[in-house]
Formats: sequence, C-alpha cells, structure tokens
Amino acid sequence: MTNLAQTPLSDRLRSLVDTVQHNERTLRRFQNVELRLIGAQDFASFLDTLFSHLPQEFSLASVTLWLDDRAPMLLELLEPGAMRALDQSGLKTSREGGLAAQGLCDEGRPWLGRPAQLDDAVCRAFFGDSATQDRATPASAILLPLAAGDTVSGYLCLGSDDPERFGEGMATDILERFASIVTASLDNVAHRERLKQLGMTDSLTGLANRRYFDERLREEIMRAARYGVPVACLFIDIDSFKRINDTYGHQTGDRALAAVAACVRQQVRLGDTVARYGGEEFAALLQGDRADALTVAERVRLAVERLALQDDHGERIALTVSIGVAARTISGAPAEAITYGRAMMEEADRAMYQAKRNGRNRIEALVKAGD
Repeated sequence: MTNLAQTPLSDRLRSLVDTVQHNERTLRRFQNVELRLIGAQDFASFLDTLFSHLPQEFSLASVTLWLDDRAPMLLELLEPGAMRALDQSGLKTSREGGLAAQGLCDEGRPWLGRPAQLDDAVCRAFFGDSATQDRATPASAILLPLAAGDTVSGYLCLGSDDPERFGEGMATDILERFASIVTASLDNVAHRERLKQLGMTDSLTGLANRRYFDERLREEIMRAARYGVPVACLFIDIDSFKRINDTYGHQTGDRALAAVAACVRQQVRLGDTVARYGGEEFAALLQGDRADALTVAERVRLAVERLALQDDHGERIALTVSIGVAARTISGAPAEAITYGRAMMEEADRAMYQAKRNGRNRIEALVKAGD
C-alpha cells in the first residue's frame, strides 16, 4: 500500500521538477535573445535578432513586427527609403495591420489562437497573402502589444507550425515580459539612431554636416581611383547673406538657409551627397565629370534665383548663389584619396571665391593646363 501511494506522488514531483527545469532553460534562452536586443547598436541589428535569431532559437515558423510609423521616435526609422533599405518582409507599418492588431488585443492583452480562423482581411493584414509568401499562414500564433504605459508603438506576432503551441488558456507571463524588453530595446535603438543622425546631420537644413561630407568625400575619391571614374565637387555660397540677416533678422536668414538647402538637394541626383559645409556655405559631391558638374551647378543657380522667399510682410527676398566647380578623373593608389579630395575641395573653394569677385550669381571653374 505504501509503495502504491508513493508512486503517484513521485511522478508528480518528477513532473514538477521537469517543468521547473524546462522553464529555466526557456528563460535562459529568452535572456540570451533579450541581451542581443538590448545590445543592438542599430535598427538593422535589432531586426536581425527578431527575424533571424529568435525564430531559430525557438523554432518559430514566422515573426512579424508591426510598428506605428506615426510614433515620434519611429518616424525616421520607418520612412519609406529606410524601409526599402532594410528589406525586411516581416516588418510592417500598414494602417490595416495596426487596426487588425488593435482589434485582436482587447484592452492591451495578448491574443492567441489559429490565424486561419480569423477574418480574411485581418489575416492578410498581418500575415500577407499566403499565395505570395514563402511560408503559409502559421497554424497558431500569439500577438503581443509593444506598450509603454498607455502608448502602444507596435505589435509582435510569433507564429508556429504547431496548431497547439499558442492557444487559449496558456500562460503568457514570459512572452509578455519579452514584449516589454522588445519595447524598451526598440526605444533604445530609436534613440541611438537619432543621436547618430544628429551627429552627421545639420539640424537647421536637414542636410548632412561637414563631418559626414568629409567621410563621403574620402570614400568617393577612393572609389574613383579604384575604377578610374570622374568625381566632381560644387562649393555653393549664398550671396550677401549677412545683408539678409541684418535687414530681415536671423529667423528669416534661417528660412533662407533651409530654402537654399532644399533647392540644392532637389537639383542633384539621388546618389550624390549634399552638405551644409559651414555658415551659408554648401558643398555637393557628384558622380560625373566637369561638364556634368557644370550642368548641375547651373540648375542649382537658376533654381535658387527663382526661389520665392518672402519677408514678414510678404515681400519677396531675392536670393542668389555663387558656385565653384572642380572635378577629377583619378588614377593612382586609393591610399592617396585624402590628398586628392583635399586638392579638389580647395580648387572648388577658390573657384567659388572667383565667382564672388566676378559679380556673384555665377559659376566658375578654374581651368588648368591639360584640362
């Protein structure tokens, strides 16, 4: 009788120990993923952990992340160009996906179940059209809100091929804790990316700053030397800018800087680099020869001349720029890139001052023997 009575208890104890050990192993695996998320230095690394490391660690069929691109800290991370560069099919921002997730996660609680039983529009908003996906819709899934206080910035969806893995009644404490780590890590990454951008961006004009331009100049010169292709530079200075500040005030001067910056950006190609180099000076790094650079410079000069900047009384303020042009077709060791780049910049700078001396609102290029 004693042995028979002890056997069920022994089994229960063994089962309890197994459960505790399983939970400890699961926690350690989650902690490993969480450490990667917390340590992510950029958005790409953060997404790689979610979309590559997490599914491998927990044998998930899919991971989908919906983020609200209207959230202040996420605006720049999720702008269309950045999204295309990331090229992550599991990252979604559609309004339909947000509304679908909000409807499923009643009162901010996770949703668990079988996606196949959801409304077609809801299923498609979060998992896409299964006919165009590499994988079919998962057999079961959990949808976790990414919330800080009362603000939900997104939803994380984990899918499994096992229809019983995520079902009603299962404990979600560990997964909800994981979602809070994802939320905090996302906020950290957004701040890191913002600080990185501030370090390379001029806050007034939104253009790259001098530090970034100098780095890109070195890279482009090295590329030009390696492939024997031409590279060109424009130095652009707003004419009589001190007079604008003195006459209309610094706020109007700032508007003039921003307007000229936007104008220059619009006239160059997508792959070219434009920076506020200092004060009222801008620099543009172009892929092309001197003829190409002169064409772009004339487009910039005309566009600025036609700007309709107004003072506080609605009167038009005339704006013009003087532009210096320099170009190089470089041969030789890429290691000499810094020397080549500095020489080209100095030449463009001298040409710009020559344009000033010759009457402003004009373009100059210093013609040398052999050019």
